[in-house]
Amino acid sequence: MTAWIILMVSGVFEAGWAISLKLSHGFSRLIPTVSFFVLAAVSFAGLAYAMRELPAGPAYAVWTGIGAALTAIAGMVWLGDGFSVLKLVSIVLIVAGVIGLNLAGVGH
Repeated sequence: MTAWIILMVSGVFEAGWAISLKLSHGFSRLIPTVSFFVLAAVSFAGLAYAMRELPAGPAYAVWTGIGAALTAIAGMVWLGDGFSVLKLVSIVLIVAGVIGLNLAGVGH
C-alpha cells in the first residue's frame, strides 16, 4: 500500500514539473526552470521507489495518468488551455483507470 501512495504523490509532482516546464518558457525563466528540475527529480525518485514493489506497466500508467489528469485540469483552470466537455470526460476516464488499477491490487 505504501508503494501506491508514494506513486500517487509522485504523480502529483509530475503535474508540478509539467506545469513548471510550461511556465519556464523553454528554460528561459529561472524560478520555473529550477522548480521543473526539483519537481522532476522528486517525481522520478518516487516512481523509482514505487517500482521496487509494483509492476512497471501499471505503475507507469498510474503515474502518468495522475500527472496527465492534473496537468490538464491546471491547464484549463490557470493556464488558459480552454475547457470542453470532451476534455472533462477524458479526464474522468483517466482517473477511473488509475482507480481501477489501484483497486485491482496489481503487484500484490
